[in-house]
Amino acid sequence: MAAAELAGDIGAAELTRRMADNIRALRKSRGYSLDDMARRSGVSRASLSQVETAKTNPTIAILWKIAAGLEVPFSALLGEDNTERVSVLRRPDQRVLRSADGHFESRPLTPAGVLTGVEVYELRLAPHTVHASDAHAAGTSESLTVLVGTLRLRVGEEVHDLSAGDAACFIADVAHSYENPGRTATLVHNVIVYAR
Repeated sequence: MAAAELAGDIGAAELTRRMADNIRALRKSRGYSLDDMARRSGVSRASLSQVETAKTNPTIAILWKIAAGLEVPFSALLGEDNTERVSVLRRPDQRVLRSADGHFESRPLTPAGVLTGVEVYELRLAPHTVHASDAHAAGTSESLTVLVGTLRLRVGEEVHDLSAGDAACFIADVAHSYENPGRTATLVHNVIVYAR
């Protein structure tokens, strides 16, 4: 799933440039060289250089690794700040992330940067779809609530089958995945809480 697959008014080139600028600024503000960042994130120095110069459209997996290496919420890579007292995120303004095959969607339910250290998403998985996630930064946790359908949650070696109405919380600093083993779409609310 590439960042250019974000839907909405923002163009792919503009989004790629914004992320490139934010990633470079975040890395430099921490005093990390590209080599330091490669070690911290598990993303090669060459790939990081291409991301920071907007010469490539990184996958969501690469962006998550970069966010983990920088120890920032994923939304920090988008660089959106909001200081309004009440922030409303209208459906047409939500940038839906879609996998290349269109079988997995992630829709933000909170404006980026509004809830410090917390992100909320609606996940939609087509039948027989698996979405794997690398480990997040140490101390990151997630809470899932299945709204429609079934979900097979894998956290490390543990596997949990969830049905509509079920919820699960877990420490997300290990590899984990979400799978829809059913014949109908699965809808899940996902809350990610970053360590402070």
